[in-house]
Amino acid sequence: MKTMAAGEFKARCLRVMEEVRKYRTPVVITKKGRVVARLVPPDAPATDVFGCMVGTARIVGDVEAPVVSEAAWNAVPAAARALRAGRSSRRRGRP
Repeated sequence: MKTMAAGEFKARCLRVMEEVRKYRTPVVITKKGRVVARLVPPDAPATDVFGCMVGTARIVGDVEAPVVSEAAWNAVPAAARALRAGRSSRRRGRP
């Protein structure tokens, strides 16, 4: 890690920043012998989340077809549907 006085940094600011970026070595900036700042290179750019798993899965079969047949689909029994239909007519003000 390189140490540099604030006055020297002020005179060579752009050149020092380019060296930090190019060689990835941090620079400590001091004022009257006390550390006032640390110039560090930026982190590597993060990889994009979108497309990061391209090629890791394989589609087999028809992706739009239902998983089970309509006959096997029995999420709400007929009695519950009838009960719900009766309640919905009362909410709307119908007899």
